[in-house]
Amino acid sequence: MKAGNIEQFKHLSQFRDLKDFNNHIEQWMIDLKQKFTKSELIALKRLIRFSAKVAGVCNAKIQTLVSACHEAGQEISRSTYERMLRKAKKFGLLIVYNTKKENGKQSHNVYVFQRYQSQIVSDSSTIDVPESAKIDGAYKTNNLSKTNNHINKRNENVLDASYTNNRVPAEFRDLVKCFYDDYKTIEELWKVIYIQTYYLSYYTQQDRLELALDSFKQMVRNIKQGRKVHNIFGYYWGIVGAILDREYVNTLHEMYEEYAS
Repeated sequence: MKAGNIEQFKHLSQFRDLKDFNNHIEQWMIDLKQKFTKSELIALKRLIRFSAKVAGVCNAKIQTLVSACHEAGQEISRSTYERMLRKAKKFGLLIVYNTKKENGKQSHNVYVFQRYQSQIVSDSSTIDVPESAKIDGAYKTNNLSKTNNHINKRNENVLDASYTNNRVPAEFRDLVKCFYDDYKTIEELWKVIYIQTYYLSYYTQQDRLELALDSFKQMVRNIKQGRKVHNIFGYYWGIVGAILDREYVNTLHEMYEEYAS
């Protein structure tokens, strides 16, 4: 890959816009923040800031990034930056592309952030959905907290789904309570839908409900098939985002076909 202006690498961006990039970074940090040292986090956050002009893409030199940290009063070494990059690549947060100058000599790298994918961490977080709970693709109102692998261990202080805020659609509440009979979990899952569709002015409440139901069913199906999930909210966020991304791409294709005709 030839070295060049940041605009040359726009095609490498994995995100619709800066907001989309920031949303994915927030979810990555839920899973990965504890895996970086304090100095490495300083380096990572600086790289994120330098990846704003083209959402999720940066082609600044490491020394430029290190100097920027120093200017902000956060002194770190080049080796800290390189250690952060190795970890970020290992976790799937970053892809690093090498570039070359016109004379063939190596130039600075291009750093491309990746869309969020939930990290598989703990076997104890698996939900076991028994076959007896299924009826023609739907689910009975069985309380799955009785299974050994339920992610939320119930106790006397947990308030059930009947305490869910009335802003959450009843149909979504009734589906989720089959697996997580806890009002806080239900409300947090619905909050994911609200945040992800906040700027989609064309989305009706019915559209949000259908998105929420489809995403939750996909999450349960994936976990039933063996996917181990450390953070159900982060994983749910990723599923919702993927569905919206596909919808966005399909809309572009329809607009193109309409224009072409």
